[in-house]
Amino acid sequence: MENQKCTQPIYRLIMIFNPLKLPSYKGLKWITTDLPRKAQNWPLGKVHSSAKDQSSPAGLAEQLQQSLLDHPWVWPKTPVLFFSDLHADADAFIASLVASGGIKKTGPFDQQFKLTHTGRKARFVIGGDCFDKGPSNLRLLRCLRLLIDSGAKVHILAGNHDIRVKLGIHAVNLNKDLKSEHFFIRMGAKAIPFLKEIQQEYLQGKHALKHIPDEQECRKRLYPSESWFKTFPEAAKNLLSDKIINKETKRLREKINEFEHDLQKAGMDIRIAYAAAIKWQELFLDKDGEFYWYFKKMRLVLHKGSFLYVHAGIDDSIAHMIHKKGVNYLNQQFKKHLHDEIFDFYYGPLANTIRTKYRDVDMPMTRQGNKMLREKGIYAIVHGHKNLRYGQRIMLRKGMVNFECDASVDRHTRKKEKIGTLSGHGAAVTIFQPQGRVLGISTDYPYIKLFQSPV
Repeated sequence: MENQKCTQPIYRLIMIFNPLKLPSYKGLKWITTDLPRKAQNWPLGKVHSSAKDQSSPAGLAEQLQQSLLDHPWVWPKTPVLFFSDLHADADAFIASLVASGGIKKTGPFDQQFKLTHTGRKARFVIGGDCFDKGPSNLRLLRCLRLLIDSGAKVHILAGNHDIRVKLGIHAVNLNKDLKSEHFFIRMGAKAIPFLKEIQQEYLQGKHALKHIPDEQECRKRLYPSESWFKTFPEAAKNLLSDKIINKETKRLREKINEFEHDLQKAGMDIRIAYAAAIKWQELFLDKDGEFYWYFKKMRLVLHKGSFLYVHAGIDDSIAHMIHKKGVNYLNQQFKKHLHDEIFDFYYGPLANTIRTKYRDVDMPMTRQGNKMLREKGIYAIVHGHKNLRYGQRIMLRKGMVNFECDASVDRHTRKKEKIGTLSGHGAAVTIFQPQGRVLGISTDYPYIKLFQSPV
């Protein structure tokens, strides 16, 4: 344990009666990332912890302590291992699982692992955004399936990238709907790596496009109809402002103009893109599809102890919904809207939970909203979505503690943001222990960040 605060009497007493248990990394020789070995009390300062209401580290510490004293937290009964923003990087996921102490890696292949004693008790929470960026969406999901099949308790939360892909592929080839027929092309260039991955795995050989229609028909099935640009503004006016509608239609024009050029750069054409989209539907939407389970298991939020786990965050309207009808109602609405009312979901308040970054343009979260959450026993929000450079961060927003856990583990983000070695993936997990501690483990900080109650 490396921190001078641990020499203070109160911390020494905590350690005597409630000894710190750090995860035991098992199978390190099968992963390529370095993991921190020693713990340090959660550092203060902007990159590790911050507050919208109080900028000084001392002020933040005082507010955190007061928050814990005013509202003693209920800790989860079993460990919660939170992973977020894996973005199609299976190696980052496997290394993060080792970091959690939840598995023992036993060999070089993905299926070579077993649950540890901790892993058999723990809940593995996947905090959203498994899709996009790369290198392999399908391999990551297969690793996730292996974890589920091992007997682990796995919870999958919706992320904005997951839902965008779901809505886009769902819109292909179905009866044209004014509100949703543009969702495929709305993905634009971001969809191409996934389509390319499907092409490489499933659409090889001279007969791969045998039943695919000609280019003109493929465009008709993938793109919104020309009448959409005239009718969408009227259909959307009750949910979107004129400014947003104009922005949406302008972006769609641009994406249609760019899409086939981007396909060519990836070595694809419109017929291959259509064939890949249809295969994607078969894999994810058909009940016999290999990945049908993925969206079926997905939920919007998870509430354990005093913690609410979500991909991006909460706003006042969602806090009000939780206060009046509970967390289960939120998940029920998510399921209902995702299947039957796609447009209303994507542009409504439910989707703010997968999109907000607490900016001025996002739906507001106020002290009144936080008060409603506390009345339902929620004292901390745990989320990803906002990639960080030095591991996890604590943010105090309007008196509510937020654990920000997107530690930029996928190699695409790390290369783009110049994090770590630039060429490799990272690893990270945030552990919520029943003993009353939070551990932030990341390849990008030399110590395990330790947060615990002052008493």
